[in-house]
Amino acid sequence: MTAENGLTAGTPGSPVTFINVFEISADELDAFVGKWEERARLMRDKPGFIDSRMHRARSSDSRFQLVNVSHWESQEAWEAATADPDFSARTRAAREGAKQPVTPNPAVYDVVVELTAP
Repeated sequence: MTAENGLTAGTPGSPVTFINVFEISADELDAFVGKWEERARLMRDKPGFIDSRMHRARSSDSRFQLVNVSHWESQEAWEAATADPDFSARTRAAREGAKQPVTPNPAVYDVVVELTAP
């Protein structure tokens, strides 16, 4: 499958989008976001990192209160970055340190359709 940008989805070395949606209690949000930002700063300095944004739901009724969207030059770069032992330890500590369960739902995606304003 070819995206409008001409890249074939799943081509080795092609850019990827990492998306992680979090199920988290509303009273844990601020503390979790602060710790997430610390972990994101570790990723920012890794080879292949392009950008990252954390989105917060406007409604406390939303199942996923936080959505992280990051872009990487390749899946290989993302895999190398996330293999960092310091990053892994901080990620595990963030989940285990929460008073209520935090459920991440991470995956790497390819762009298959892209639209921009005319």
